[in-house]
Amino acid sequence: MTRKAIAGQVVAVTGGARGIGREIAHRLAGAGARVAIGDRDVAAARETAAELPGGIEAFELDVTSTASFEAFLDAVDRRLGPVDVLVNNAGVMWVGAFDSEPESATERQLAVNLHGVIRGVKLAAPRMRARGGGHIVTIASAASKLAPPGEATYSATKHAVHGYLSAVRTELRGSGVELSAVMPGVVETELAAGTVTGAVRRLTPEAVAEVVAGVIRRPRFEIFLPRRVRLVTTLAAVLPQALRDPLLRATVPDQVKALTDKSGREQYESRI
Repeated sequence: MTRKAIAGQVVAVTGGARGIGREIAHRLAGAGARVAIGDRDVAAARETAAELPGGIEAFELDVTSTASFEAFLDAVDRRLGPVDVLVNNAGVMWVGAFDSEPESATERQLAVNLHGVIRGVKLAAPRMRARGGGHIVTIASAASKLAPPGEATYSATKHAVHGYLSAVRTELRGSGVELSAVMPGVVETELAAGTVTGAVRRLTPEAVAEVVAGVIRRPRFEIFLPRRVRLVTTLAAVLPQALRDPLLRATVPDQVKALTDKSGREQYESRI
């Protein structure tokens, strides 16, 4: 497969003010992309854009609003040019026992993690298809394939995102529009505060950003990080239940047991 250059491409990153989104913007701008970051916290987005090299542009974006998302894409188009790559990065997570999760937290995760991704694809993909090409990269999480206790709704949103992308990818075949789902394990960000990693190492946002850069250069649909997550999901899909359950207990973190003190997540969860 021919490698694509990042330099010169217009890339829009949702949830770009902090964490993984910030590092993706940093990495791609460093590779020569023209990068726009969108975030509900536009002040933080502007601060990030000012701090990072590469002339990154900041815009207000609420992924739960169609009008806001459309205005974001239009503003990027006017300022930088048509979006070549959309990185659906914005996401939120509440952690705890399923029956303790506030309804507001359930609704927020569905609105941002699932509906936000669907909205981005529905708005960006037709524009790309009309131009004959483009790429949508979604940070979908290893929870797209696994289901850690304590992350029930979060996992549900990520499973749904994977299913949605799989279906749309089939519809877009031959259009020149690529879809990719990047599925990292636990990443060292505010979203993951207080959680444990299970059988794999904790990742850095920089590592995820490097994978995103790689998949833009060489598009493919499913990317697991670290790679051993793919092995676990493959085995879990074919093993009988009697063997699958012990495998998952040994490899997938139980956040209900791990998170005995939620004080480390209070600031994040109140903000989201």
